[in-house]
Amino acid sequence: MTTAPLLHIEQHDEVTLLRLDRPDKRNAINNQLIADLAAFFAAPPEGMRAIVLHASGAHFCAGLDLMEMLAQPPRNAIEGQRRSRAWHRVFDHLQFGEVPVVSVLKGAVVGGGMELASATHVRVAERSAFFQLPEGQRGIFVGGSGAVRIPRIIGAGRMVEMMLTGRQYGADEALQLGLAHYLVDDGAGLERALQLARQIATNSPTSNYAVINGIARVAEMGYAEGLTAESFITSATGADAAKRIHGFFDGRKPVREATGAD
Repeated sequence: MTTAPLLHIEQHDEVTLLRLDRPDKRNAINNQLIADLAAFFAAPPEGMRAIVLHASGAHFCAGLDLMEMLAQPPRNAIEGQRRSRAWHRVFDHLQFGEVPVVSVLKGAVVGGGMELASATHVRVAERSAFFQLPEGQRGIFVGGSGAVRIPRIIGAGRMVEMMLTGRQYGADEALQLGLAHYLVDDGAGLERALQLARQIATNSPTSNYAVINGIARVAEMGYAEGLTAESFITSATGADAAKRIHGFFDGRKPVREATGAD
């Protein structure tokens, strides 16, 4: 296990656990946490096939560290954009990186925490989880890609309503809306996420890469463009598929190669 100031990194075979570690601040995101996440993605562990993102304490993430923002406000519009784009880069590494990310959501999944969760591919919510976008009541706007990612999950109209009213959704409602994919009892989220990550890690790395990088982008294309892009992605993954398909018909599990490629 390695430790950055606000991020714990632990390797479980081919699954890497990333743990946000600011429990006294409900894991609110400050500049240091963004820097720690950026450093991790700049030099990820060798052989990593899946990530589980979870958090210390009772809450996943309460969003932007407002105390830091008040103590160190942007000096001008350019500095404000620089901070926002640092979040964008890190969250893009999550969504459009090389391996799938499973998140464990509990307690507050609020503001920037909801933006962070929306960048992950598989979301496991514990019953304590609640989802909220209170920026409208605080006189600010989402700045961590929420205006792009969250409407693609719940729809623009619902996000507008959440920000205008401060409405809070519980875990059961989040499951219905697609903010969560799995709902488990409190305390069971990490175990379920590890199960899912280990299952995902057995997939072809090329296929996983195509899924997490291709589907979201193809879905935004026009019909004809989307079909063309799908054809290129299919041709790129064909080499990996051959022996797995043979293995399926022969009743065999795919064999891992020493290089990590399947």
